[in-house]
Amino acid sequence: MERYFTNRHHEELRHRVRAFADEQVRPRIPEMEASRAVSHELSRLIARQGWIGATIDGQYGGMGAGHLAKTIIIEELARVSGAMGAMVQASQLGVAKIIHFGDDVQKKTWLPRIAAGDCLPTIAVTEPESGGHVLGMAATAVRDGDDYILNGRKIYVGNSHVGDLHGVVVRTGPGSKGLSAFLVEADRPGFSLAEQKPAMGLHGFSFGELIFDNCRVPAANRLGEEGEGLKVAYSSSVLYGRANLTAVSLGIHQAVLEETTAFCIERERYGRPLGELGNIKLKLGQIQSRLMTARLAAYHAVHLLDRGLPCDAELMNAKLLNVESAIDSARNAMEIHAACGLFTDRPIERYLRDAFHIFAPAGTSDVQLLRLGELALGAGKGQWSEKLADLVRMEEREELQRLERQLEAVEQSA
Repeated sequence: MERYFTNRHHEELRHRVRAFADEQVRPRIPEMEASRAVSHELSRLIARQGWIGATIDGQYGGMGAGHLAKTIIIEELARVSGAMGAMVQASQLGVAKIIHFGDDVQKKTWLPRIAAGDCLPTIAVTEPESGGHVLGMAATAVRDGDDYILNGRKIYVGNSHVGDLHGVVVRTGPGSKGLSAFLVEADRPGFSLAEQKPAMGLHGFSFGELIFDNCRVPAANRLGEEGEGLKVAYSSSVLYGRANLTAVSLGIHQAVLEETTAFCIERERYGRPLGELGNIKLKLGQIQSRLMTARLAAYHAVHLLDRGLPCDAELMNAKLLNVESAIDSARNAMEIHAACGLFTDRPIERYLRDAFHIFAPAGTSDVQLLRLGELALGAGKGQWSEKLADLVRMEEREELQRLERQLEAVEQSA
């Protein structure tokens, strides 16, 4: 199935990331689990591999490899550590807003640094009172000469405590056209972080709270035009967030299958391997089947996204299917492990805890089902994947026109 969507370069990338994850990430997991603290060092080490730049164009030092390659990177890291898979997926959300809404100066300033691993970006939309209701946000940015002054709080921000550059969507006016997005450097006066709270899973990953207290940001740090914040928030969540979180779930799911299969081979019951018992074999078959179906949905969705084809429904379905399948399979695995699964000397309980963390971001399963239901009824509100494709085509036309002008200038001077 993978070979239908992937080529030699994808599989070579998978091999490199898997080897790195096994050699560099796996030995650090006990420390991350014990401390439940943010792993700054490992986050930076992963960033320096250049993988945050998977979707960044080569002219900015990125891989220019696309969404399927990005999926494979996140999947292979999450197979070993859901936390580090989550770190990369959250960084990719930060990349998206600059790629698609940044101006020429912003792209030249930040994308090379991100691609090199010198800058970890974030995106901050959710607030304590409004939650995932984007239009209900209350954080504000008020124009003051050549600056904006930001006030408010953002929560559940992926990479909050390792991020260098926060993409923040705040209110600059009323209604849906009253949201704007800004790039806020982590060392700006008026910006601070709340204490990182320990969570159920994803130990080593940070998803905390950002605080803006009269934080002054240059108008040059605004992403796009004033009033385009809703586009930044929705496109990042719908097109990148769902695909990225799908990849994290997929990696965790793969780990569940591998760990449970190994357990069923090494454990004996009634004088034979545990896996030879009929009821155990059925549960393993369920996990295997779910994983195969989940990977097919994941790869198909990003395959369409890479080709600029409409795929909102496929992305919704991929996120829904992968999250629910990973949780169900992790529960089956816990049942197979029985009491052995309750102790931390085996990773299966970690997989279950980590899988639950992927449920809410970019829309819970109920949200995905509601949107899919609207599409079935012909009541969908347009496809963000089409809008993104139009935006990319426009950027390509502008780049072509720029190159043509340069060529004309060279010819005239010759």
